Amino acid sequence: MINKIYKKCTVLLAVVLLATSCTKLDFKPTDLILPELAFRNISDINLGVIGAYAPIDYSTLSYSSIVSDEAIYPQENTVGNSDAYRWLYNGSNGSVTGLYYTNYQAIDRVNRVLEAMGKLTFTGTDVALGDRYKGELLALRAYLHFELLRAYASSYQTGALGVTYMTKSAVIYPARETFEAVISKAKIDLIAAKDLIPTTFTDKTRITKTAVSAIQARIALYEKNWSDAITYSTEVITALPLATKVQFPGIWTDANDAEVAWKLKRVSGDSRTGDFYFRQSGGVVLYAPSFKLIAAYDQTNDIRFVPYIKFDNTRTGTKSKYLVNKYIGGSSATPGLADVKQFRTGEMYLIRAEARAETTGDAAGDINTLRAARINGYVNATFADKTALINAIYEERYKELAFEGHRFFDLKRRNLSIERTPADVAATQSALTLTPAQAQYALPIPATELSVNKNMVQNPKY
Repeated sequence: MINKIYKKCTVLLAVVLLATSCTKLDFKPTDLILPELAFRNISDINLGVIGAYAPIDYSTLSYSSIVSDEAIYPQENTVGNSDAYRWLYNGSNGSVTGLYYTNYQAIDRVNRVLEAMGKLTFTGTDVALGDRYKGELLALRAYLHFELLRAYASSYQTGALGVTYMTKSAVIYPARETFEAVISKAKIDLIAAKDLIPTTFTDKTRITKTAVSAIQARIALYEKNWSDAITYSTEVITALPLATKVQFPGIWTDANDAEVAWKLKRVSGDSRTGDFYFRQSGGVVLYAPSFKLIAAYDQTNDIRFVPYIKFDNTRTGTKSKYLVNKYIGGSSATPGLADVKQFRTGEMYLIRAEARAETTGDAAGDINTLRAARINGYVNATFADKTALINAIYEERYKELAFEGHRFFDLKRRNLSIERTPADVAATQSALTLTPAQAQYALPIPATELSVNKNMVQNPKY
């Protein structure tokens, strides 16, 4: 499994990093592996690819949950950091800047392995394997940059401050690129990746051809390239049908991977996704589902409610009776150890619905298909106009994709304020509304990055 050999991969990549510090010396070091020797064959390349996957975690979903109207900071949480929930963060707050370092670390690993591959010659069956590894790396690079763009772009508009798209491992003082420049480079990497990854490769813990389509669909949504959004989401929908009502709860206990295009596999010893919301030691709810989100569901007929949200009436006093159930995991011995679902067919239906609402207007079919798969006794709805369609799509994204890392960015895509309810802010005395005019509507570039990179600039109003 990917994570079981993480340490080996980390050592391999670490020695490459260390070697770069010796390039000005006249002698070769004897206590580490030189870059040209770190990757000698196809097996070494595979370890490098695995090492590039390894840093990716649940940061995006955690940020989106606590900064949006998806989760609340309950009174029993006396150990967490409330700055993100209260919208009091700046570039010095690790609660909203950690993803910046994590993703660029992974990107650097991607670029180092790609550079090493360019110096090797493969023969026989290794040629096709090398092509697949290169495809995975290019797709990873695109995905990682796009997630950085979602988090740290000043806005999702042409000319807006984006992030730096790194295609080499050593660039001095890189500057921020525009939103559209990052999108363009990610698309180029994904097109190349798709040609290299064979259809026969179906390991959902790594990036497959279908997963590339899913990444392309999400990027097209943010680019407002509605034609591409329809094309790529349809590719995923065709390859991966929606989970049945029987299958759906098992996705979240890792009993099956129905409709999952790509997931981050988690094994014993890995950080537990569920621990972000519920600390097993002491039984403390760190972040609970918002009352606003809870009220959005038909708790009787919507099959998403129980897998997503747990009600525990035995928790009394100031303890939250509601818990995030989505990352409970599949074993009582390791509660909270759950695979992170990166892309699902449910998201693809909503991407296609939004793209159709913006173009042909024929989005009702996708909305109704998804709802019928998730709600017992559902009767198809009709929608009066485009505004009604878009509102329905956003309401469905709120419910379908809860705690998967979308809500904050969805509101930002439409330039909508984040609006909480009084009940949801009572514990921490947070503000009720975060508007697009406020600095915190875009996450800040880390202060450390600004201090060491003379070409880096902060998002406006910080």
